[in-house]
Amino acid sequence: MKNNKKLLLGLLFIILSAGSIQAQYGYGNGYGRGGYGRNRSAVPQVQETPEKVVPPTAEEIVEKEMPAIKEALDLNPFEEAVVSSILTKSIQKRIELGILQLSPEKTKEAYQKIYETQKEELQAGLPKEKYDAFVKLQEDGLKKAKKNKKKEKKKKSKDKK
Repeated sequence: MKNNKKLLLGLLFIILSAGSIQAQYGYGNGYGRGGYGRNRSAVPQVQETPEKVVPPTAEEIVEKEMPAIKEALDLNPFEEAVVSSILTKSIQKRIELGILQLSPEKTKEAYQKIYETQKEELQAGLPKEKYDAFVKLQEDGLKKAKKNKKKEKKKKSKDKK
């Protein structure tokens, strides 16, 4: 009777500890020791192809910036239409120039011509004080962007240290 109780307790201990051993070592899951792949799906996973980011068109860029320009310069509807059309045309030319991928010298020359044309058209289409305010707005925007880039570079260099 004592032998039967010991045998029964031994079998009970083995049966109860088998689940714990299987959980720790992953026996019986078809992937060998360690349980790698236990939570894997039987359906193969297809990697999603990243969607191509479509660059904004010249109209979209101008549309996005016009409210700030209109507010800063206090443009009437006619002046707003003039500025919008001139900016759209010059941005479109810049986009086309970027697509051509010319040599750096030719690209710089072409950008300069586009800028000069834009400048002349804006001077002709806007009153002097609004044109001057527009030029100042562009310069302030560039200065602000440069300051932000410098701050980002400083933060990155501090983070690396």
